[in-house]
Amino acid sequence: MSKIRNWALEKYVAVQARRNEEEGQGLAEYGLILALIAVVAIGALQLLGGNISSHLNTLANVMTP
Repeated sequence: MSKIRNWALEKYVAVQARRNEEEGQGLAEYGLILALIAVVAIGALQLLGGNISSHLNTLANVMTP
């Protein structure tokens, strides 16, 4: 009975160790996704920033009495 218990305990520890490794991997993946979103947002603002600024200035001029 002790051999079965030791075997089960070893398997449990191995699964827990692997689970802990995957948590770090998930965190790294979230970081990469966040970085990609930031790069896309910066690129979009660079491309559209001047256009949006001119539209906002036009709107402000129309609203000014």
